[in-house]
Amino acid sequence: MSFQFESGEVLLVNKPYTWTSFDVVGKMRTIIRQRMGIRKIKIGHAGTLDPLATGLLILCTGKFTRRIDEFQGLEKEYTGTLQLGATTPSFDLETPVDQTFNLSEALPLTGWEAAIHSTAEQFTGTFEQVPPQFSAIKVDGKRAYESARKEVNVEIKARQVTISVFEITRIAMPEVEFRVVCSKGTYIRSLARDFGLSLGCGAHLTALCRTRIGMYHLRDAHEINDFQNLLPDPSGDVRPE
Repeated sequence: MSFQFESGEVLLVNKPYTWTSFDVVGKMRTIIRQRMGIRKIKIGHAGTLDPLATGLLILCTGKFTRRIDEFQGLEKEYTGTLQLGATTPSFDLETPVDQTFNLSEALPLTGWEAAIHSTAEQFTGTFEQVPPQFSAIKVDGKRAYESARKEVNVEIKARQVTISVFEITRIAMPEVEFRVVCSKGTYIRSLARDFGLSLGCGAHLTALCRTRIGMYHLRDAHEINDFQNLLPDPSGDVRPE
């Protein structure tokens, strides 16, 4: 397999659990530099994944970094799991549970399946969504998560998002598995929060995987260690800048 990293490549990578998107960029840059003998290489990602999410991350190298905005605007697909009956400040497992609900008091056990499917239908279409406090959105020049980790709330404005598919794939109370197809800028953690609010029992995200970006699929993505083995052994020579 031949790569032209300096002239431009589009790389599909499966982001590992707990890694940040910038961790992946840094690791891939190091691999390319060491294996290919390139002193400097431009590389960036086309759409952040949360540390506790896994799945497809598109990286662009060289001149193809100019296409990052193009890839960021593509439709996204995710699969995941949310847990009913409990909330967290980050809307996922990054922070501990701060409130719990008695599910049997919220709704009879026999009524949950119909309520869950009905609620999913309510979140299909175009609507306003407020991103999480624990997000990389900049407010007054600072990342929102930096303030949130200091327990300082900042005002984050709602954004218009589109969810074309919100499919419930499995219900095993209190866990609900789903598949979502959505527009750029959609926060699945916020969807979990709003889903729990609508049901009246609270919810938070416990697993998330991005399976598709536009025409690009997770099944075609490289594992980081496997990608390293696709490149030649380092020669020890580094090209001059």
